[in-house]
This record gives sequence, C-alpha cells and structure tokens, in this order.
Amino acid sequence: MEKAKCKAALEMAEAAQRIAEQEARKRMNAEMKAKREAEEKVKALDALAMTDLRYRKYSIEEIEIATDQFSANLKIGEGGYGPVYRACLDHTPVAIKVLRPDAAQGRKQFQQEVEVLSSIRHPNMVLLLGACPEYGCLVYEYMDNGSLEDRLFRRGNTPPIPWSVRFKIAAEIATGLLFLHQAKPEPLVHRDLKPGNILLDRNYVSKISDVGLARLVPPSVANQVTQYRMTSTAGTFCYIDPEYQQTGMLGTKSDIYSFGIMLLQIITAKPPMGLTHHVERAIERGSFTEMLDATVKDWPVEEALGFAKLALKCAELRRKDRPDLGTVVLPELNRLRNLGHAYEDGFSGGGGSGIPSTASSNSSSSFGNGPQTLNGNLRAASLANQVLHSSP
Repeated sequence: MEKAKCKAALEMAEAAQRIAEQEARKRMNAEMKAKREAEEKVKALDALAMTDLRYRKYSIEEIEIATDQFSANLKIGEGGYGPVYRACLDHTPVAIKVLRPDAAQGRKQFQQEVEVLSSIRHPNMVLLLGACPEYGCLVYEYMDNGSLEDRLFRRGNTPPIPWSVRFKIAAEIATGLLFLHQAKPEPLVHRDLKPGNILLDRNYVSKISDVGLARLVPPSVANQVTQYRMTSTAGTFCYIDPEYQQTGMLGTKSDIYSFGIMLLQIITAKPPMGLTHHVERAIERGSFTEMLDATVKDWPVEEALGFAKLALKCAELRRKDRPDLGTVVLPELNRLRNLGHAYEDGFSGGGGSGIPSTASSNSSSSFGNGPQTLNGNLRAASLANQVLHSSP
C-alpha cells in the first residue's frame, strides 16, 4: 500500500515537472517571439526614419483653427475611436479624427506608429496625411462621396449606385484588404470592416478607412472598441467574426467574415442583421431576385447570384470554411468587375463610367433599361472575358 502511494506521488511529481518544463518552454518561445517582433519593428521604424516620409506633423493650434475649436457644425461622424471633423489644412480639404482621451498612449510611440501607417500607401486605402501626436489627432484625405453605407442607403436622397459600380467597389475593397493582409513583417488586420468604413472619392473609387487604427492605441482600448462594436448596437455586432467572439483570437480570416456581410449589403442595400439567413433562404426558395436592391432595375441576376454565393462563403461561421482572399475571392470579384466594365463600354462606346450623375465626375452614366439588351451585352462581355483568360 505504501509502495503504491510512493509510486503515485512520484508519478504526480514527474507529471508536475513535465508540465512546468512545458510551461517554461512556452514562456521562453513567447519571449523570443516578442523579442524578434520588437526587433523587427525597431528595424522597420529605423528604415522609415531614413526615408523621406510624406507625413506632416500638425500643432494643436492648427487643428483647433481648422476645426473652428472642434465645432459641432464641422463634425461629420463619430466612431468607437472618436469624432471626425471636416476641415481645411494647407489649402486642402481633410478629415480630422480625434481619438478618445482613453485611447491616448505615449507621444513617442504614437508618433512612430503614425509614421509607419503614413507610409502604407495604396490606391484603395484612405491616405493618412499627418497627425498631432500630443492630442491624438489624425489627418486624412477628404472623400467627397462619403461612406459606402450612406450611398447604399441613399442618405441625402443620392441616386442609387449602378450594379457595375457595386461590382467595381467590391473588387477594390478586396484589393486593398489583400494588401493589408500581405503586410510585412506581419499582416494588418482591420478589425472593423463595414460599409461605414469604406469611403468613396468623387469618382466612386472606394478606399478603406481606419486602416491600422488599432495599432495607435493600447491593446486594452482596441479590445474595448471591438467590444463596443459588439455591444453598442446589434448592427455593428453583425460584422464581427463569430470565432473571434468565442476565442478572442483575431486573424485575417476575421476580416473575411466582415467582408462577406458587407458584400451582401452591396447587392441588397439591407441592414446586416440576419442578412446571411435571409439571402440563403431566398436562394433555396428561388426568390433571390427579391433580395436585390430594388432601386437598381437592370441587375444581371446570374452574376448577382454568383456574387451572393461568394459572399455567403466569406461569411461562413468557421474560419477554416472561408475562402482565401487572394486565390479565390479577388479573382472572382475581378471577373465580375471586368464584366461590368465591358457592359458599360458596350453602351458608351468605351467611355462610360457607370458613376451616378450627382458625383463630381466628367463621365456620365448610360444604362439600358431593356433586359434583352442587358443580357446581350453581358453575353458579349462574358465571351470576351473567357477569351482573355483562356489558355493559349
């Protein structure tokens, strides 16, 4: 009996030692990884310091004058990170985002991060022009046509976005998102993709806003903002990756889920709550056309259905079931964008843009109303697309 007790105690001691060794190894690996990442970040910042950064540092006095002392009349929005004001700096229209007081971190670290973010330049990303590090103010380029959310829901009685422009917008967002996910030394996860964070310029070119904002604030604040998105309203909750909600683990596939919900909104112009369920049911019942935004009269139904099915794959509950952005999602969205371009060219002799007429653009939209003409143009566009992508 004593022998058995001794043996059991010995086994327990050995097991405890093994666990302790495993924990020590894990801790050592985590410390080494953190050290490597810190070294890589310092190298990146040192490299950036040697380059000619197009980053402007503003004083709080300049910001206050530009915003008329943060006048409510110039306020154009408010998010989890803080309010946004329209202003003019250096004779240029800008949008100034003022981070919440609890989002402030060390001045030097804030400035370093802004320098990194201001060096991230892509045609489908809103440009960070500068900042006021002392007061956590960020200065962005101003986007004339506001947010995709406002244009989809036609706030201010703006005209509906044509289907070809919607396909183009989707492909542009995917292009910008892939650029973020391929960032070095580690991917940039947006965390808050939704139509309100997609901005449109005067030519309806779409750009992702709030890129990397989570880097500018302490992790606790970034997580609070995500938590705020989940609890403040049902609408914002709908964009958040269900696996992130369960595990707290954030990854690039978290953005893919949000993107899938947004894709469904692009073709339906409906709120996000329960949208995947409604679209799936409509497809099963054969009533998919009833889900499409009724303000657009000439939807190419077959292409829109393919678009919706791709969106539903992106919005799968499990990350492993979501498609790869670079090899699956973007190529299909580019194909649909090319079909839209070919359709526009068929009507305008090569000069059409499909941009709603109220946009500040020199191009005008020209769309046919008849389904026969539409289908004929799409068949021609589809054939041209097949020829372009066929093997020699």
